[in-house]
Amino acid sequence: MADKQSVVTGLQLWQWRNTALKMAAASGVPSAEVDWLLQEIAGLDRLALLLESFKDKPQIPLKLSLEDLDNLWQKRLEDRLPVQYIAGVTPWRKFKIAVSNSVLIPRPETECLIDLAITATANLPHLQRGHWADLGTGSGAIAIGLADTFKNATIHAVDFSPEALEVAIANARSLGFEECIRFYQGSWWNPLESLRGQFSGMVSNPPYIPTSTIPTLQPEVTDHEPHLALDGGLDGLDSIRHLVEVSPTYLQSGGIWLIEMMAGQADAVREMLQNCGKYRNIEIYKDLAGIQRFALAFKNYEL
Repeated sequence: MADKQSVVTGLQLWQWRNTALKMAAASGVPSAEVDWLLQEIAGLDRLALLLESFKDKPQIPLKLSLEDLDNLWQKRLEDRLPVQYIAGVTPWRKFKIAVSNSVLIPRPETECLIDLAITATANLPHLQRGHWADLGTGSGAIAIGLADTFKNATIHAVDFSPEALEVAIANARSLGFEECIRFYQGSWWNPLESLRGQFSGMVSNPPYIPTSTIPTLQPEVTDHEPHLALDGGLDGLDSIRHLVEVSPTYLQSGGIWLIEMMAGQADAVREMLQNCGKYRNIEIYKDLAGIQRFALAFKNYEL
């Protein structure tokens, strides 16, 4: 999103909104996106938009010029640029997470990973402390969710993309979590070699889409979100397979292994965990839409 600040009249913004709503309807884009964007760009609340009371304001500050806003909205309609990239932020749990096209846009269903981590440790207070890993952190959303939940833990956030890490670090800083999250550039567990066997838990939303499926996704995803964060190889399970195999080396006895996956992968992931022989209490959990979306397991206790 552009950094240029701007001021417009309420009437100008009202006219822009009316035009944008008509264009959204004609292009099959949800009209609610127009008002969400104006809440973020112009600081308007939902009531002001509903009643159109902002129309009479002599001045409304914008986070970018009306011309830039209009150009970006055209890209939303014509190029299917996600509205979150236009606004530069997306809501996630109780936070506003900054996003750019260097990171995957955090989805509402991914919030369930934090809730599952809370439930899994409810009667295991020793796992609420120590070291936790967010592997493939992207925007840093999961790391921030973990830091907010486990106040006495240190969160280690890893991503292969330096550009994604810049976004994640900025989010941790702006939301007040930079003291309890450490960031590393690298592949999966590799940067955390010195902490082998010490992790209370690991959470990951890895790439899990089969390579051949990516071109068939919505253009908002295929054309704009980073393929590094989407492409899970031939069967979509390359990254998950690696995390199943390598994680026991890094988890402490009884430590938590928790990932997100796509619809249809649950049986394969359960089988991988069982065949590895190093996990117990393997469970598959559904998201709010009833899709088997998450796998949770505990590392076997070591005598």
